Amino acid sequence: RDLARTRSVYERAMDVDHRNPRIWLHYAEFEMRNKNVNHARNIWDRAVTMMPRQNTFWFRYVFMEQMLENYPGVRQLFERWMQWQPEEAAWNAYIKFELKHGEVDRAREVYKRYVLVHPRPGIWIKWARFEEKLGNLAGGREVYEQAIDYLEDESGEKLYLAFAAFEERQKEFERARAIYRYALDHIPRHAAQELYTRYIAFEKQYGDKEGIEEAIRNKRRLQYEAELKESPHNYDIWFDYARLEETAGQRTAVEEVYERAIAQIPPVAQKRYWQRYIYLWINYAVYEELSAGDVDKARAVYGACLKVVPHEQFTFGFLWVLAAQFEVRQRDLQAARRILGRAIGLCPRKKVFAAYLDLERKLGNIDRCRTLYQKQLELFPADCTAWVEFARLEHSLREVARVRAIFELAVEQPLLDMPEIVWKAYIDFELAEEEHERVRGLYDRLLDRTKHVKVYISYAQFEHSIGHVTNARVVMKKANEEFKDAQLNEERAELVRAWLELENEVGEEEHIAHIKGLQPERVKKRRKIETEDGMDAGMEEYYDFIFPDQKQA
Repeated sequence: RDLARTRSVYERAMDVDHRNPRIWLHYAEFEMRNKNVNHARNIWDRAVTMMPRQNTFWFRYVFMEQMLENYPGVRQLFERWMQWQPEEAAWNAYIKFELKHGEVDRAREVYKRYVLVHPRPGIWIKWARFEEKLGNLAGGREVYEQAIDYLEDESGEKLYLAFAAFEERQKEFERARAIYRYALDHIPRHAAQELYTRYIAFEKQYGDKEGIEEAIRNKRRLQYEAELKESPHNYDIWFDYARLEETAGQRTAVEEVYERAIAQIPPVAQKRYWQRYIYLWINYAVYEELSAGDVDKARAVYGACLKVVPHEQFTFGFLWVLAAQFEVRQRDLQAARRILGRAIGLCPRKKVFAAYLDLERKLGNIDRCRTLYQKQLELFPADCTAWVEFARLEHSLREVARVRAIFELAVEQPLLDMPEIVWKAYIDFELAEEEHERVRGLYDRLLDRTKHVKVYISYAQFEHSIGHVTNARVVMKKANEEFKDAQLNEERAELVRAWLELENEVGEEEHIAHIKGLQPERVKKRRKIETEDGMDAGMEEYYDFIFPDQKQA
């Protein structure tokens, strides 16, 4: 090993790029690996002098000196480092070093400088906890007091919470109470939510519980009443008010708030204005059922809510579903069916059908499910999801003929919201039944309706999956010719990519080479663009594909 030559290389590298930290790190580690301590020390010195803000250099340098048990040297290094006022990690490392060697007073002095460089509440709290851990309670209290004086308006609730918790641990409850009150007087209300919560918890634990809670509730009641006087249709305030009374546990007061809230009917008959209002009714019903245990009152609330909604203009499907689910919980299936049937007759919604079907399916009432699906498809013939779910129900019962009849009706519909879902489900069904000729016929019918590239690719993959590679190639070839004649270059490019993947799976070199020869070249072109008024709007770039047969032409 030629150490001198290696050093020469590193030195020349630093002459070229002396600001590159990696070169310094590798150079110093090289010397350390070869136990050239003085050389390594010299390199670290140069590195931290050249780039004092690179914390990695300082940490590595300190680590080396600690490994050599040069503790005075480590301390000297930390002092040099602290002069640059580094980040918190550096100060924490210095303190940890001093504590590791039992130098408590030195660690305390480091903390004093630390909080001046980084005057954040978290640092002061860390110092105070350090004093508390050492048993220096007076010192810890003094740190908190100094922090409040130093930070003033920037103290934040975190510092006061820590100070109060400190006094609580020392059983100094009057001190803790004074700190909470001082903090609440000096911190804005919007920035002291946690402080207020902790203060209430403190008073609950060490003060007159009932008196404190009632005082807080009364204060909030006055606040809510004042806000509702200005804005009686602000339903968020009604929610908060009702929750407040629920926590108090007085049923009469809770019902009074809910009754006042639901009396505030939205002035405009538009669904978006009714959303929050309807949830007031739902919360009321849930409270009566679960908290008050009054089933009859909950049923009455649901019934009154359904009467309030102007169903001729709009409705809420989930409201009907919740009312029906309530009856199911009371084991009254006939009532649940009446509610859902009324919803379908009055204002049919897909969500209501879904809930009704789910109920009957769980009960095993297949005939009812069939009736519901038929009704749903009469009302929503374009709903592909309903067609597919109906077919799946029949398939689960092994009613193959029914499944085919349903799919046939679906694909013959003049309008479907997502026809690809129906066709895919139909093809997957025939595949599961291993009716390959039927699958082939479905693909042919689908191609009579659409020439989408993915249909051709799926068709070819199907033929390949059942071992008919020749048929797959025929499909691909036909699609390639059609896209070529229609000058659909993007679709054609996607097709030949899929064709190549298929041939790679087959593994016949002759065909692979042939398809590779069909692959297009992707080129960037420019074209003019015009506004809707026919005005020239400049040029735009786009990508196109040029196939080998187009180049020859």
